[in-house]
Amino acid sequence: MIKWGIIGCGNVTEVKSGPAFNKVKDSKLVAVMRRNASLAEDYASRHNVPKFYSQASDLINDNEVDAVYVATPPGSHAQYAIETIKAGKPVYIEKPMAVSYEECLTINEASEKYKVPVFVAYYRRGLPGFLKVKELIGNGSIGKVLFVQMQLFKPPSENEKKGILPWRVNPSISGGGHFFDLGSHQLDWLDFVFGPVQKVKSIALNQSGLYKAEDFVTAELMFPDNVAGTTTWSFGVSSDSYRDNIEIFGDKGSIKFSTFTFDPIILSTPSGRQELANERPEHVQYYLIDKIVQSLMGRGESPSTGITAARTSKVMDEIVAEYYKKGQRSGA
Repeated sequence: MIKWGIIGCGNVTEVKSGPAFNKVKDSKLVAVMRRNASLAEDYASRHNVPKFYSQASDLINDNEVDAVYVATPPGSHAQYAIETIKAGKPVYIEKPMAVSYEECLTINEASEKYKVPVFVAYYRRGLPGFLKVKELIGNGSIGKVLFVQMQLFKPPSENEKKGILPWRVNPSISGGGHFFDLGSHQLDWLDFVFGPVQKVKSIALNQSGLYKAEDFVTAELMFPDNVAGTTTWSFGVSSDSYRDNIEIFGDKGSIKFSTFTFDPIILSTPSGRQELANERPEHVQYYLIDKIVQSLMGRGESPSTGITAARTSKVMDEIVAEYYKKGQRSGA
């Protein structure tokens, strides 16, 4: 049995992850922490968690806690992850792994030094629909893969238009703008399917002027086996311009699907067009948490680790490197 503690029991843990720790076999959530003690107590009460804390160190050093899930904004990931590692406890970190590739390396160095595993919440590596796409590619359903096209366009929120900015667009806390929060999922999944990115060419801009972080990113990527990628993210478009598309083209067909909306997977080949189900699980992190628990129990391996997640952060840093030469990464 792996007994978990959560540092930062905010919104992401309400449905996506928190309840899954009690639903996965050989797993139990025994403690949560939030700096606001009353909010931590409220979460513990609503989710039937025995203990709550307002100090991360108290949770990390609780003898009943075997492993820790760090679900705070990325700006504190490295601090809490390294403290957990030094306590000899496995750590599961929300994505992106940290605000920079450099911080990811620091976490992985501690992991290696103290012989403690690190996992990262790139849960699409475990979701059935995304595994189905990987299977279709692997079994040659579209032949030899030639290239990938990906688009994610989202309008700014009403609060952003009013100058009420979320931490996700404060680079000192998040690493960048919405690209770091959402694009990280997509880039990590492409790494999972095609292997590490080998070459990057990119443009990052701020077009809306609503905040200092980038809100437009386009990148050309080269993967192993001459698989090419063209990717565009825009977070300043109008609402009618929303896009969430990934399309993978092979020499015998194509696969089209979404990252965030769980639309049906569309497989197109010379023999016809098929729509395949891509159902959203009740708790989207369930399958990855299950794989992590099985790994900790010595019964398998997790597809998402500190090593794989650091590669994604490296690519993101390379994509926005020129933009942040202007010194804008230090604050919103």
